[in-house]
Amino acid sequence: MRLLHRASPWRELFAADTLPAPETLSTLLAPLRDALTELGSAPDLAVAHAWQTRLVEALQRLDIPAWRISQLISDHNELLYRRAIQLSLNEMKGLGWGVPPVAYCVLVLGSGARHESLLGPDQDNAMIIADYPDTRHTEIDGFFQSLGERFTARLDEAGIPLCTGHVMARWPMWRKRLSEWRDQLTLWTSDRRIKRVQQSNILLDFHPVHGDAGLVESLSDHVQQLMPRSSLFLDEMAALLNETPVALDRFGRLAGNGEGAPHENAINLKLQGLIPLVNAVRLLALRHGVSVMDTRLRLPALVLKDALTAAQARGLIAALDRLQDILLTAQQASVKAESTPDGWIDLARLEDDQRLLLRHDMQAIRSLVRLAQSQ
Repeated sequence: MRLLHRASPWRELFAADTLPAPETLSTLLAPLRDALTELGSAPDLAVAHAWQTRLVEALQRLDIPAWRISQLISDHNELLYRRAIQLSLNEMKGLGWGVPPVAYCVLVLGSGARHESLLGPDQDNAMIIADYPDTRHTEIDGFFQSLGERFTARLDEAGIPLCTGHVMARWPMWRKRLSEWRDQLTLWTSDRRIKRVQQSNILLDFHPVHGDAGLVESLSDHVQQLMPRSSLFLDEMAALLNETPVALDRFGRLAGNGEGAPHENAINLKLQGLIPLVNAVRLLALRHGVSVMDTRLRLPALVLKDALTAAQARGLIAALDRLQDILLTAQQASVKAESTPDGWIDLARLEDDQRLLLRHDMQAIRSLVRLAQSQ
């Protein structure tokens, strides 16, 4: 198995704060060049977000696989975050707030942090603020509360909705000083309380999008120090894997749990496919000291830790790729039908070979979950 990771030039597409000029792209990239031309040079946030469906179509015409498209959607969302934050900072400066009083960093959490976003994600974000004296709390936290409220509102208006679970930097629980984050994680990982493990599952996949990335590195280092001593916490994380079983019945056939299904042939592939895979891989990564966040990078890293065989990692990467492809196709159909893209797929729309492979992938994910629990 090839374990050497090379950064793709595709990941540079949205790395800057301005989009590439269409005329700089070669004729081989005509679908992307045309999509950028349609977008224009200075779109507002709502227009730029709505353009993602056009971006996906252009990338598919270039034969870019769904897993890479997922990374690029995540990168584009980060660009929208950066713009929303900068617009908010400019607005605050114009209103007399001045510049940020101390260093800070805004993080994306969950699938965005793993660079596995598809269409229609909501907001999951947090903020780390450099330590400051308690005597300045009202002044400094007031600044960052205003910033958090403003940029999350802008993203909501642009089409990236507010998190219904309130996992956003506008709320004090997800906006803390670095020392407070360290203390919070130390507390959350000290025992096996369900709520604390659930909250940690949200936080433990994080990626910086704006500000001082050194704050994120410090928090990551603290996580790596905590986990070897957090056996009770990891045991509860393993037990919680049973809360999201894969979409198989007791005979190993494809079957959803039926909860909230829009029709008879529906399976929530995100809830009963991607999430069990991601959660099991995260658990193994925490147990074995793997610090990278992307599931695709965690799997080969786990091979180096002897937690998985190379064959297992290859099979799970292939499963992840296929699940993302099926979900992205279903989401595009939803957009064309003027519905909100979600995690549901229609088994009746899959070809016979797709159903066979999906069943195979679900069985591989269920085996992975059992392996993660056994360790």
